[in-house]
Amino acid sequence: MRLLHTMLRVGNLKESIDFYTNIMGMDLLRQSDHPDGKFTLAFLGYGKESENTVLELTHNWDTDSYDLGNAYGHIAIEVDDVYEACERIRAGGGKVVREAGPMKHGSTVLAFVEDPDGYKIELLGAK
Repeated sequence: MRLLHTMLRVGNLKESIDFYTNIMGMDLLRQSDHPDGKFTLAFLGYGKESENTVLELTHNWDTDSYDLGNAYGHIAIEVDDVYEACERIRAGGGKVVREAGPMKHGSTVLAFVEDPDGYKIELLGAK
């Protein structure tokens, strides 16, 4: 297993990318628009995404700002098999809050589980 990324929701994607690249020294690794879901994803980091944990910025087109309390999104963990990981986590007493399957606006197979405090953890299969 490997920690993949942490996601933050942002109100102004251009401003956030500028901050993380120009002030924090990260590289913009990739960016994609999802018109059906009305959101844009931008991934930033200090090295190749295949070798490092990165930051995912999510800009929901209909939202200009967030309260600090709801800006945190999730962490992501790479697993060999998302379906098997959900069963293993459930069998161990963990809570699966989004069953394994393709994402709503794409084809990536994912799932979400909750830690004891209610923080979301996204499970993704190896690419």
